Amino acid sequence: MSRLRHWAAGSYLKTGLLILVALFLVIQLVPYGRDHANPPVTRQARFDSARTEQLFTDSCNACHSNLTSWPPESVIAPFSWLIQHDVDDGRGVLNLSEWNGFQPAAGRVAEAISGGEMPPLQYTLLHPGARLSGSDKQELIDGLASTFQQDPPGR
Repeated sequence: MSRLRHWAAGSYLKTGLLILVALFLVIQLVPYGRDHANPPVTRQARFDSARTEQLFTDSCNACHSNLTSWPPESVIAPFSWLIQHDVDDGRGVLNLSEWNGFQPAAGRVAEAISGGEMPPLQYTLLHPGARLSGSDKQELIDGLASTFQQDPPGR
């Protein structure tokens, strides 16, 4: 009887694994998350300093501009879905490549950075260079505040 249970457990494991592989292959057919065309830059924000620009580029640019560098995993579902969602959301609330338009979250930037919302954990886990120290956060907050004051969006 013990052999029969062992064989059945192995059979269920193999069947489960085959189902997971088949599901993984089927979800690759979903087209969402594969449109990696970056829209044109209509007007780039003019940063107050090279340091602010560098901090923004390292930690924010991938989702908050039209200059996204799409990583290799961005074509493999379900990772592609998560990445596309984050980029679409990021561009929707603050996009420094479309500075001639309304920027809904421009007033919340300092709060999002100091509160640890930005850059998000899922991004910093895969991009260690995007992690900001406390002093980097403050520099970025101050630099973006100065940038927004000197070059307000929507002009």
